[in-house]
Amino acid sequence: MQARHEEFSLDTQGDGEIQDVTSLAQKVIDNSGIRDGLCTVFIAHSTCGVTTIEYEPGCNADLNRVLEDVAPQHDRWEHNEINADTNGHSHARAGLIGPSVTVPFAQGEMMLGVWQKIVCIDFDDRPRVRRLVVHLLGA
Repeated sequence: MQARHEEFSLDTQGDGEIQDVTSLAQKVIDNSGIRDGLCTVFIAHSTCGVTTIEYEPGCNADLNRVLEDVAPQHDRWEHNEINADTNGHSHARAGLIGPSVTVPFAQGEMMLGVWQKIVCIDFDDRPRVRRLVVHLLGA
């Protein structure tokens, strides 16, 4: 069993911006020499999430609309009250999506569906530089 990881910096705009990071994960697999295993993509921040989706404008907008319905930006948030902050909704949305996704890969290729992409979603209310970690475990 082997393990490898690489880190990437992502410039994000916030406000539900969705970035396709599938090619970054595939690049780590390509450079690793590991042919079969698990690829975990993790965002090291509490106001971002990582998931899979059909990465196209309609799905992206739909996901953000659903998250606005579930965790509205302009609601009263304890986080904002306690910390004199403005991004309580961002933490809630990130908690719902989660910070990582794990995808199996075989013969050097991720086993994603035809339209499925790995995406990072920045829920914060301002631009940031984010640390994305791609970790492989396999043989």
